[in-house]
Amino acid sequence: MINTIYGTKLGMTQVFSEDDTVVPVTVIQAEPNTICQLKTAETDGYEAVQIGFGAIKENKVNKPMGGHFAKQGVAPVRHLREVRVESASEYNVGDTVTVANFAEAKLVDVQGTSKGKGFAGVMKRYNFGGGPGGHGAHFHRAPGSVGQCATPSRVFKGLRLPGHMGVDTVTVRNLEVVRVDEEANLILVKGAVPGGKGATVRIRLA
Repeated sequence: MINTIYGTKLGMTQVFSEDDTVVPVTVIQAEPNTICQLKTAETDGYEAVQIGFGAIKENKVNKPMGGHFAKQGVAPVRHLREVRVESASEYNVGDTVTVANFAEAKLVDVQGTSKGKGFAGVMKRYNFGGGPGGHGAHFHRAPGSVGQCATPSRVFKGLRLPGHMGVDTVTVRNLEVVRVDEEANLILVKGAVPGGKGATVRIRLA
């Protein structure tokens, strides 16, 4: 069984468990993912399946991708991803991966791209304490001393400094699967997952 499916984060809500406990959940809509190509050790050097997801109009597909879909005999999709498998020959092009594969799952790993926060200082980016807040102090939100004097006369690599924050690939591991709605293609996982509403996420069996 393919242990991965791609979906779209719809947002967060809360549901009641069997013992009437409120559980915060993230709702992920995972439409059926179609197998678009098989990668085998003989032809590609490794075993994997290429799965596609996301509806797209045919006139929006460029010629190289259109030829790829036509060669495989599948309908065009917006996104393509590869998933490693033990033996790609066990699957067929055109088969689908649905949320039903996760109906019995207890824990999953969810990967997504975190929200972009632009250029950020060290207090926001790394939770630095900053300087005194009084008016007499001229040191408030700056990073402070960053290096040495004559030796080694440079700033060491990896120093935590202001810079671009967010838009990172983040994986949240061992999230509990609260509910799976096969009719609506929904998976409800306990807690938060990376990204904003409408972000693409990968769900994988833990």
